[in-house]
Amino acid sequence: MAKRAASAEKKPRRKRTVRPFPACSFKDALELAEAIQEHSGGQPIRRLTLFDTLGKAPDSGASRQLITNSSKYGLTTGSYSSDMLELTPDGATATSDEATPREKTRARVKLAIQSIEPFNSVYEKFVNNKLPSRAVLIDAMKDADVSDAAVEEAVDTFLVNAQTVGVLQTLSGAERFVTVDHLLDTLPAAPADNNIDGKPATQSRSLITANAADFATTCFYVTPIGSDDSEHRKHSDLFLGSLVEPALEQFGLKVVRADAIEKPGLITKQVIEYLLRSRLVVADLSFHNPNVFYELAIRHAARLPTVQITRKQDHIPFDVNQNRTVQIDCTDIYSLVPQLETYRSQIANQARRALEDADASDNPITLFWPSLQVTL
Repeated sequence: MAKRAASAEKKPRRKRTVRPFPACSFKDALELAEAIQEHSGGQPIRRLTLFDTLGKAPDSGASRQLITNSSKYGLTTGSYSSDMLELTPDGATATSDEATPREKTRARVKLAIQSIEPFNSVYEKFVNNKLPSRAVLIDAMKDADVSDAAVEEAVDTFLVNAQTVGVLQTLSGAERFVTVDHLLDTLPAAPADNNIDGKPATQSRSLITANAADFATTCFYVTPIGSDDSEHRKHSDLFLGSLVEPALEQFGLKVVRADAIEKPGLITKQVIEYLLRSRLVVADLSFHNPNVFYELAIRHAARLPTVQITRKQDHIPFDVNQNRTVQIDCTDIYSLVPQLETYRSQIANQARRALEDADASDNPITLFWPSLQVTL
C-alpha cells in the first residue's frame, strides 16, 4: 500500500493548456445564447430552467464548459455557478430575429473574431488576402502570444469562426479573408430569417475602377467567365485561385478578372484599358471563347507581355499555336492535382520571360507586320 501511495505521489500532474481564446467554436457557444433568446425572449433565465429545456444536466462538465465559453465569447453573462444567465447586448443582437442581417452579422463578427485578441490580430494581418498556408497561420498565431501547446487549436477555431460569420469566403476559386464592410455590403438591410453562417445568398466581389487600378502591379486575367455555377465559371475560378494567382505571387502582381471591374461581361472601355495598360495579361484559351481571342488580339497588337494557358483537351487554333501555351490536363482530379505545382512553375516561367523581354516571344501580328506599333 505504501509503495502504491508513493507511486501515485510521483505521477506527474496533467498540464493545463492556457488558452487566450474560448475552448470551442463560436457556432457551438452560440447554442446557449440562442436558447436564452428562444425560451425567455432574450430576458434573464434561471440556469436550471434553461438546461432543463435543453435536456442537459446543468452541472455536467459539458454544460459548465458551454457556459464558460459562451461568456468568453461575450454572448452571455453568468458563470456555471450562477443562479441566472443573461444575454449581453451583443449576444442579444447576434441572436435576435428582429435585428437586420447586417446588425446581426456585425455583432457576430465582433464576438467571434474582433473581441478575441489573437483571432483579431491574425484576421487583420491577412484581411483582403488569400488564406495563407497553415504553417503561416501558426506563426501568426504565435506572434499573437498563443502558446505552442494551444496554437494548433487556435488556428482551427479561428478558421471555423471566420467561415461561420462570413469573413472567410471562397471567391474566384480560392478562400479569402474579406473586410467586414465588404461582407455587410452583400447583406440586405431589412430583417430576415436567422442565418448562422452570416453569408449572403450570392457572394460578390468588390469592383475596381480603371482609375483606381495600379496597372504597374496588375495582371489582367482574360478568361471565359460564364454565369454563376456554370462550367466556365467553375473552370475560371479554379484556374485563377489554384494556378494563376499562386504562380504570379513572386512578381508582386495582383490578378484582376473582368468581373472585378466595372460593367463586366462586355468588351467595354474598362476591359480595353486593362488590356492595354496592365503589366501582364494571362489569356486562357479554354473553351475557344470568342471574347478571349478578341482581347488576346488587342494585346498582341500592342506588343505587350502575354502568357497563354489552356485546357489540354482543347485544340489550340493555328493562328496562335506558334506561341508557347501552358497546357493543363483537366481530364480528372487525379490528373490535375499531382501536377498543380508544375503548372504553376510553367506559368511563372512564361511570365518571367514575357516581363523581362516582351519582344522575346513573337505573335501572329508581329510576325507578319513587324513594323506595326500601337501608340498608347
